[in-house]
Amino acid sequence: MLQTLYIENIAVIEKTSIDFKKGLNVLTGETGAGKSIIIDSINAIMGQRTSKEIIRTGEKSALVVAQFENINSNVVEKLEELGFSDDEGTLILQRTLSQNGKSNCKINGRPATVSMLRELSKSLINIHGQHESYELFSPETHIDYIDSFGNCAELLEGYKKEYKEYKILKNKLNDADSDESERLREIDLLSFQSKELFEADIKQDEEESLEAERTYLMSFEKIFSLLNQAKSALGGDDDSVGGVEAVDSAMNSIQRVADYNSEYEKISEQLSDVYYNLRDCSESINDALDSLESDPQRLEEVEERLDLLNRLSRKYNMPCNDLPQLALEMQERLEELLNYDRNRDELIEKCRIAEEKTAVIAEKLSKLRHRVAEDFAKKVKAEMKFLNMPNVEIVPQFERVDFCSKGIDKIELLISANPGETPRPVAKIASGGELSRMMLAIKTVLASTDIIDTLIFDEVDTGISGSAAEKVGLKLKEVSASSQVLCVTHQAQIAALADNHYLIRKQVEQGRTFTDVSELDHNGRKNELARIIGGVNITEAALSHAESMLSEYNN
Repeated sequence: MLQTLYIENIAVIEKTSIDFKKGLNVLTGETGAGKSIIIDSINAIMGQRTSKEIIRTGEKSALVVAQFENINSNVVEKLEELGFSDDEGTLILQRTLSQNGKSNCKINGRPATVSMLRELSKSLINIHGQHESYELFSPETHIDYIDSFGNCAELLEGYKKEYKEYKILKNKLNDADSDESERLREIDLLSFQSKELFEADIKQDEEESLEAERTYLMSFEKIFSLLNQAKSALGGDDDSVGGVEAVDSAMNSIQRVADYNSEYEKISEQLSDVYYNLRDCSESINDALDSLESDPQRLEEVEERLDLLNRLSRKYNMPCNDLPQLALEMQERLEELLNYDRNRDELIEKCRIAEEKTAVIAEKLSKLRHRVAEDFAKKVKAEMKFLNMPNVEIVPQFERVDFCSKGIDKIELLISANPGETPRPVAKIASGGELSRMMLAIKTVLASTDIIDTLIFDEVDTGISGSAAEKVGLKLKEVSASSQVLCVTHQAQIAALADNHYLIRKQVEQGRTFTDVSELDHNGRKNELARIIGGVNITEAALSHAESMLSEYNN
């Protein structure tokens, strides 16, 4: 669950740290106090797209840190998959936002990417906001609810694997059946290009080796001059004594000194070693000079070979080392095209087998969906009746479609909110309040199959009040028994049910706006509920009502 959320320089929040707990955590505050900033901060730590505009005015960067405790096995598995490890059930995510638009992310103190945060968050937090309710308007999302409820994930993954293979083969078959003139043009081009590359017979790292050889051949005069200098320095010339002779003389002198004092024996031995080493070096240099030859013809050959390699590299737009592999791929494609008829027959057979495999698993998936859809609709209907929609009807409508990424089913949940009305698409009849309650009902039904430890509801009370709001609160309380729930609300009926109540408050100091978040005690909760009930002027009646609500819901 989410234990601590630290926010720094996000919008009007300068610095704040919120310690969340188990159960139902409610956040309230006046309009514009900054409740949405908390959700924006959580979205940021979940790896969602953010804007630099979210950074507090006058600051260069912003920081969000989230600490999770007792993370579930799916999160641990995903961490290992991404190359990280958990710290005894603890997970710390960090994201720094900069004015240049870049993000710096860390997972348990180690560098990470935004996409890694996004992958992890799928098993950590599920945010339900007003925009998500409107996803009900899109029928293509309804099938996901059925699949989640029916534990169809394993079967769906198996289908996707077979479908992917079928699509690849189908596309290859379509390519094989393309215009004959196009096939002949490709054969002609590949024949020329593969022949050109195979005849070039490019070796691994050949270009680097040739460049080194060219440098050597072009430096013949410099090499000859330097070797001569070294020869003179060691062997001497008409005007000076060389190093070998000088060391020989020094060695003889020290040997004579050693006759008088044995302490000089060591120096004598060292000079002897130096003398023989220098003499070997001198002989090697002489041999090198004797064998050194200028080779203009080889230099020309190297230049021509490098010119060919560079030309081919530019032509095919890739490094020389990759050209031999390209030649092999061209040859394989050429053989496919030349053996068109035989390959096409093989493709047809492979495609038929793949289609049969895809159809078999698609049918299994479809039967499972039909089996669980009615039960899902019945449970959602029961939850919506509890949420003050007593006459609601939910009907799953199936339509068979061609193979697609989700199988052969198109599923849409139809709704009738009033007696005698024919169930119709959600987008055509549902109000904002009905949408919120329908989505909460779906979340409640899916809670038993959901692996997410923390659920966040952002203003799930939109469009409702009175007893409907109370029942939404009771349902959130029920969900919080199995998952940590965070809820941003404007309804006193929901806030009164909280296990933990946080007040988001905005204030102005020295011309700057600051928002802080504090956990309320009993008296603080009573005053906040009275404010929600009565507005700016808190009356004794409002306080008394708030006290009675707290007493009723917390006994």
